[in-house]
Amino acid sequence: MGRAVNVPKFEGNERIGWIEREIPEPGVGQLLLEVKANALCGSDRAQFYHGSDVTPGHEASGVVVQAGAGTVHPVGTPGVVFLMDFCGKCRNCLRGATNQCLNKRADMGFNRDGGYGKYMLVNENIFFPIPDNLPLTEATLLLDVMGTGGHAIKRAELVHADIQSVLVSGAGPIGLGVLAMAKILLGSAIPVFITDMIPYRLDLAKRLGGLPIQLKDRTLQEGLHAYGVDGVDAAIDTTGKTMARKANLDALHQRGVLICVGHGERLELEVSSDLIATERAVLGSEYFCYNEIATNLVHLQGNFDYLTQIITHRFGVEHLEEAYQLFLHDGRSGKVVIEQ
Repeated sequence: MGRAVNVPKFEGNERIGWIEREIPEPGVGQLLLEVKANALCGSDRAQFYHGSDVTPGHEASGVVVQAGAGTVHPVGTPGVVFLMDFCGKCRNCLRGATNQCLNKRADMGFNRDGGYGKYMLVNENIFFPIPDNLPLTEATLLLDVMGTGGHAIKRAELVHADIQSVLVSGAGPIGLGVLAMAKILLGSAIPVFITDMIPYRLDLAKRLGGLPIQLKDRTLQEGLHAYGVDGVDAAIDTTGKTMARKANLDALHQRGVLICVGHGERLELEVSSDLIATERAVLGSEYFCYNEIATNLVHLQGNFDYLTQIITHRFGVEHLEEAYQLFLHDGRSGKVVIEQ
């Protein structure tokens, strides 16, 4: 486009400045988007603390403003951006496991400029178009919240087809997404226990139909016993903490499954008692697959008022640093979205 715009520069030490960047031109198979919204994520923590050479932001929605040769989405098409620039040709991509691409080209916002800039250049394969009447801020829920949350539930169902209870550790945005998607995918009547130490997040979880367990003044087992249960079929850890993972594993019934979503620390277990004798399973769950967005779009349209409760704060991009302070340090938030 032959001009430059100011974009946020993550300088490290919780400081965000501004620099000038040229607006890129889309090449063959590429789209240039004008970003309208991007949601904050705990995965951005390292960039906020230690800085980044690229513009962060990996939960972006926007509108096509320029289309390269060979593309099919015309100017004016709204949509969201899948984090992982998958190749589409490897054995995993051909099976639909685009989150496990063997020849991944980029992670948007981590090693390619992401959604906090005014414009975002993407390969068309990671762009998902959405209806014109779906607000672009709320459309970001299709990504980490619904995508990651729903994928974790589906991973659990791979080894436990008759899940009748769910435990979620951590009531941050991903935990709230797991809670909401459990209710949508498994049925609204299924009990979903959810733990945290921040009252604000537990109150929000309760509004979403969760059964909150405050870990500040009781153990997980004590919290479950207070609800009259002694275990669950599926436990999904979004914290990445060793202690939480072990507590979740101990809370599983026979045939139970632990799904590890949060990156971070270790998992300590005794193979004989924790896995073999009880036939429990432990699985990882990484992001989600591109082809899951279409189904989640239907779920978002059908449960719009329910799901949009997860978005609690909206900021203009000029208040990005303030938004991160709230999200990472205050704790009194659900999903925080930057709007442009």
